[in-house]
Amino acid sequence: MQKIAIIQISEAGASIASLLQQELQADLLARASVDAAWNHYQAFVFIGAMGICVRTIAPFVKDKHHDPAVVCVDSMGQYAIPVLSGHVGGANDLARRLAELLGAEAVVTTQSDGAGLWALDTLDRQFGWTQQCDTSLNECIFAFVNRQPTALLLDVCDKGTDYLRRTMPSHVTLVSSLDQVDASSFRLLIAVTPYRIAAPVGMLMLQFVPRVVTIGFGLAHQAQPVEDIYRRIVESVSSRMMMASIRHWCTIDVKAEEPFVAYLRQRGDQVRFFTADELAKIEVPHPSDTVARHVGTPSVSEAAAILGAGNGRLVIPKEKGANWTFALALDQQSEPGGLQGPHIEIVGAGPGDPDLVSVRGRRMLEQADLILYAGSLVPRELTTCHKPGAVVRSSASMALEEQCRLMKEHYDQGHFIVRLHTGDPCIFGAIQEQMAFFDQNHMSYHITPGISSFLAAAAELRSQFTIPERTQTIILTRGEGRTPMPEKEQLHLLARSQSTMCIFLSAAIVDDVQRQLLQEYPEETPVAACYHLTWPDQKIYRGVLKDLARIVHDNHLTLTTMLVVGEAIDNRHGLSELYNRHFTHLFRKGEE
Repeated sequence: MQKIAIIQISEAGASIASLLQQELQADLLARASVDAAWNHYQAFVFIGAMGICVRTIAPFVKDKHHDPAVVCVDSMGQYAIPVLSGHVGGANDLARRLAELLGAEAVVTTQSDGAGLWALDTLDRQFGWTQQCDTSLNECIFAFVNRQPTALLLDVCDKGTDYLRRTMPSHVTLVSSLDQVDASSFRLLIAVTPYRIAAPVGMLMLQFVPRVVTIGFGLAHQAQPVEDIYRRIVESVSSRMMMASIRHWCTIDVKAEEPFVAYLRQRGDQVRFFTADELAKIEVPHPSDTVARHVGTPSVSEAAAILGAGNGRLVIPKEKGANWTFALALDQQSEPGGLQGPHIEIVGAGPGDPDLVSVRGRRMLEQADLILYAGSLVPRELTTCHKPGAVVRSSASMALEEQCRLMKEHYDQGHFIVRLHTGDPCIFGAIQEQMAFFDQNHMSYHITPGISSFLAAAAELRSQFTIPERTQTIILTRGEGRTPMPEKEQLHLLARSQSTMCIFLSAAIVDDVQRQLLQEYPEETPVAACYHLTWPDQKIYRGVLKDLARIVHDNHLTLTTMLVVGEAIDNRHGLSELYNRHFTHLFRKGEE
């Protein structure tokens, strides 16, 4: 957290100072103490006249790489003005934050901010990259903000490169290789890459190095000298890759106590270990029978590099020294093209309303080459944001084998695939078998969570499912239909707590559900049958437990119906005293 000092210049700004002190968890200092405090705070907020602010800080200003951020807020709270260290020190962002707190206007005069351009001098901090600039950074920034032709080379994919793609200014051209870049067409090259590259003659270059590389290594017992081993590996890696791109070093667990491992840790490098069984499952280009006899796996360095990189691609195959080997792999999810593949993203679609899919999920859908959605449960409207040329298929009529075969065909073509499941895929999402298939075929995949229908039920019922001193537990379960339930999870056993219960996939067996619940819940317990939550044809039927089966049958409710049981449903009577007793301390004075 940024350590902030507030300097109240005039009495007129007292209320503003008090508000900001509380919201920012800042210290309130006297103007005379700025001298002693200058090197102990990351930011100063002056409340009062700009002239007094400038005269106060003038004797202490050095340069933007060392000075704290300084923002001046007028005593009426109408403007927040960055005075010092706008980009590097964060004064511009702090001014925007202050403006949000006060309902004021942030007056940012930095050219790149005013023009809506990237802040090149802070991208590394923002996205966890390392900045490399062989020329003057200021020259690069000058060329960029003056909209001189700029080439953008993205050799990896992460949040930062996705941001650059989405917000690319008109004077920037995305290129796929250095062969497309020359001084006759561009003044500046911005590259996000782990590779060692050189700027074309006559051009400026700003390189950002992401940490997306894994080194796998193998060692003879007590291999020495460790400094020489490290130097030899670094020399080989550095001829092709930037050392700043190394995320971690990986090897077999039986080498955990080797001197070289201790040396890496002493340097501050991260080291990961894998078992022989884990390494033996990885196919490598250079297996060794000798290694297999000694440690139980045909590969250590190559397999550890690939496994540490999430089944990533080998960039440097196994190289040997006198008593060591190493290999290098690029993280799977950062491969060129990134979200465009090959990769499978299992995305939670939310309860049905296209507006309730997550921002990340929507972005995945927009970039997918194949969208395979659960057509019987997910509205097709969720897929209409797909890019031109994307394949959009419903899995409603497909067996599991057909679904996996289709995804494998696209994966082998290097495509980015979205498997779209209803709600949150981890709750009754039937993804276990698919993930097992992906694991068996060494396919890269990840899960993007979604809003579950039980959360949509609470929202549409305008209910809080946990109530102090009444119920503090929510049970997510289903009745026993064609899929057997574990004996200890039978509904009547779960019902003993009389918690709020959200019952999925059970409208078709509602008679049995009601029978089991009545063994523990009072028959007047509130219930709700929620059909197609957040869909255009949503219907919600309320009642009491003794009538639950009738409600479901009379309204012909079958699939996509959530059954909710418990006194928390729409129960707001008599709660004021509970909340006043337990939570008054959370309110500010005067807001009770």
